[in-house]
Amino acid sequence: MKDGKYVVVIGAGFAGLSAACVLAEAGYKVTVLEKNEQPGGRARVWEKDGFEFDMGPSWYWMPDVFENFFSLFSKKPQDFYELKRLDPAYRIYFNKDDILDVPASMPELEVVFEDIESGSSKGLRQFLAQAEYKYKVGMGEYVFRPSHNITEFIDLNLIRKSFSMQLLTSMSKHVRHYFKDPKLIKLLEFPVLFLGARPQDTPAMYSLMNYADLVLGTWYPLGGMNKIVKAMVKVAEDLGVDIKLNTEVVKIETADKLVSQIVTNKGIFEADLVITGADYEHSDQQLLDKPDSNYDRKYWDTRVMSPSSLLFYIGVDKKVEGIEHHNLFFDEDFEQHAQEIYKTPKWPERPLFYVCCPSKTDSSVAPEGCENLFFLMPLAPGLEDSEALRDEYFELLLNRFEKITGQSIRNHIIVKRSYAMDDFKADYHSFKGNAYGLANTLGQTAFFKPAMRSKRIKNLLYTGQLTVPGPGVPPALISGQMAAREAMRYLESEAIAKPL
Repeated sequence: MKDGKYVVVIGAGFAGLSAACVLAEAGYKVTVLEKNEQPGGRARVWEKDGFEFDMGPSWYWMPDVFENFFSLFSKKPQDFYELKRLDPAYRIYFNKDDILDVPASMPELEVVFEDIESGSSKGLRQFLAQAEYKYKVGMGEYVFRPSHNITEFIDLNLIRKSFSMQLLTSMSKHVRHYFKDPKLIKLLEFPVLFLGARPQDTPAMYSLMNYADLVLGTWYPLGGMNKIVKAMVKVAEDLGVDIKLNTEVVKIETADKLVSQIVTNKGIFEADLVITGADYEHSDQQLLDKPDSNYDRKYWDTRVMSPSSLLFYIGVDKKVEGIEHHNLFFDEDFEQHAQEIYKTPKWPERPLFYVCCPSKTDSSVAPEGCENLFFLMPLAPGLEDSEALRDEYFELLLNRFEKITGQSIRNHIIVKRSYAMDDFKADYHSFKGNAYGLANTLGQTAFFKPAMRSKRIKNLLYTGQLTVPGPGVPPALISGQMAAREAMRYLESEAIAKPL
């Protein structure tokens, strides 16, 4: 145990587990306090009648981030799970008779673009070359900066590169500079829908997501996304991390600008340093007394949040033909749904939605002859949530799914569970029931995000999707690593250890 110092991490999501692993590897004694019955945060798993559903993240993008994380412990992802690259990466339904499969191979993708818009393959090469530059600069020089203040970015070389990152150009304008066809525009704009803002309000810097999507590829860990969680738990426990489940933190007590104790439903813990990977707003507004908070109520009420989601986990007792692992239903107006999420929040009239069918790739997630389906509809956070609304939208989505795919599954559903805003709040204390954290608008990027460091409590740090670098599984892994590094800077500067 390094210098006899103890760290408590609140929350066993990706960011919390990442921080715990890095600190334990450095020799610190780490305890993780997890509210729920299993680790993983939003990446928990639900099992029912032979079906195994990933409850949250379903896209495995940016494989390099996972490789870099496990390499910190002389491991690689393949030590824990088998990765398969999906081809096609996903399918887009524009209507019943208008389907676009996105191939994994770049030559095939260029052919697809040319078939839709003559001459667009050249534009695609130029667009992706810029996206690659943004990805490499973003991941190499931006994303690991803790963003405590603007001085971290006052670097002439970085400032020059920032102009090339197109922070002041919108994603919408950037895409339309290269492409005119509405289908190609939808294909290239869809990743930012989950970043928490309309393409018009998202910096063109985020075309780096198109590089992650179309070049680095869409992958799947056989056994499901929860395999990543299990791998991280194995690393953590092998390093001596103590993960305490069903242990909810109800109060962070402080004295003399230090955390004095962490009060839980299972007793009191003490630590030399605390990293909270719980929902930032909940930690800031509920777990701390007001004088210790980083922000006031007005600050949180004026944050632009990413979407929430209405989810359905569905098991059917037959094979579903004509769909792929990932399926995007873009048969309605993209802009109208975005307006109903971000500008005039309400339950959407004609929503876009997404269906994941992992059993197309992985027979282990459903009984033989059955199919595992995951329906997701993006939704403005903070709306009313009720069983009646869930039922209404289930019928809407199911009708559209059956009409577009040309087959009925209604009478074959043997397992069904809904999940929406009230569940996000109950399970994760999620602010306004959001699913993806803060919107990645320019005004909520880097040092404009909620701070990683507490402004008033010296031994308290924040990690996760509401602080830097942002929402998503790869950013959460990075956020945990950054929080761990900041923790070590503090602990190494402290001469006196305080035993647990």
